[in-house]
Amino acid sequence: MLAGMANLVPVTLVVGEEEFLVDRAVREALAQARAALAESAGGSEGGDLHDLEASALGHGELASLTSPSLFGGGATVIVRNAQHAAKEIAADLTKYAASPAPDAAVIITHAGGAKNKALVTDLAKAGARQVDCPKLTRPSERTDFVRAEFKRAGRQADSEAVRALLDSVGGDLRELASAVSQLASDTEGRIGAATVARYYRGRAEATGFSVADHAVEGRLNEALEQLRWALSTGTAPVLITSALATGVRLLGRVGAASRNANPNALAAEVGAPPWKIDRIRQQLRGWHPDGVARALQAVAEADAQVKGGGVSPEYALERAVRQIVAYRAATR
Repeated sequence: MLAGMANLVPVTLVVGEEEFLVDRAVREALAQARAALAESAGGSEGGDLHDLEASALGHGELASLTSPSLFGGGATVIVRNAQHAAKEIAADLTKYAASPAPDAAVIITHAGGAKNKALVTDLAKAGARQVDCPKLTRPSERTDFVRAEFKRAGRQADSEAVRALLDSVGGDLRELASAVSQLASDTEGRIGAATVARYYRGRAEATGFSVADHAVEGRLNEALEQLRWALSTGTAPVLITSALATGVRLLGRVGAASRNANPNALAAEVGAPPWKIDRIRQQLRGWHPDGVARALQAVAEADAQVKGGGVSPEYALERAVRQIVAYRAATR
């Protein structure tokens, strides 16, 4: 019984707007609380559970919800969106955090920001355990998130695998976490870009963009490997030329913009997702505007050949990839 109470976190404060991270933090805090309460009660299910919005919480109600039950087992209370709590409710929450019930756990969520900001500070000072879940807006933050997800799953993945997964799945954290979980359970050994490519081989567009990314980065061997894999798994050549054209065109558009341009605003201007802008800026290293123009012309020629210009699509695409890499490395 004492061991269970020792593991109980009386008040957990989850702060932030990243929905997936908030949901996960609440789930984990809830599971930990229920397990600790069940252990302290000698194996019950963890007592009562109450889940409600802060705006619906009445003055003095928290004390009632966390009071000992006639049947024992304690209680867990989730108070969501505390930024909308009325003044007296905010005071109740702070008062409770300073002197929590011995056999109850309270989990509070707050979106952060200016609204009811003082409540976050007051709860932390009162002793609440704070879990921060800020919105991930920068591409590097999503990259770090994917790396952390692989580590969380007990797996190792190289940088190319992380980038390939972001290219294949996109920036949604829930989908990324699910993809990492599936890769971790369905594959063995160190996870590389080829593993991700095989797993998502049905995503033709993503495969084409993988070829394009390697090409504009000057990674000839990787680009050719991805190209041959894409073609062998049935990706339409026209999708690959389209991806190559998009990759080179974005180099030109982002390269022509100010280096200080806001990534979100620039993304809207050039027609790319915000998380992609930082990567494009990195890809621009080694490129000159003349090289970009020549690479775009090479892709246009390959596109015409793929659509019936007299040579095999495989040859046309491989030639275009080699030309893109060469134009990147060409002397200005």
